[in-house]
Amino acid sequence: MRTAKKMLVLGAVAFAATAVGASAAAAQDQKTPRNFSYEIKDGKRVPKGNRVVAKDGSWREEIRQRNCVTIKEMSAAGEYKETRQCDPN
Repeated sequence: MRTAKKMLVLGAVAFAATAVGASAAAAQDQKTPRNFSYEIKDGKRVPKGNRVVAKDGSWREEIRQRNCVTIKEMSAAGEYKETRQCDPN
């Protein structure tokens, strides 16, 4: 009876470990959803868009979503500006 219980417990532990390993592998293969503001590259969050940073600390970023373009700009003085343009095509 003791041996049967030990085998049952070991089987349950092995099954749980296999399920956890399979779900972890599946999570790594998934893509970042489209509505997120970042992508995952090499296990790290990377903002979407093309951000260009100048030497003075100012930056400009363009994010394309379908037929719209959002332009985000930050000046060296800390002034933030965001504009959005959409083509009716």
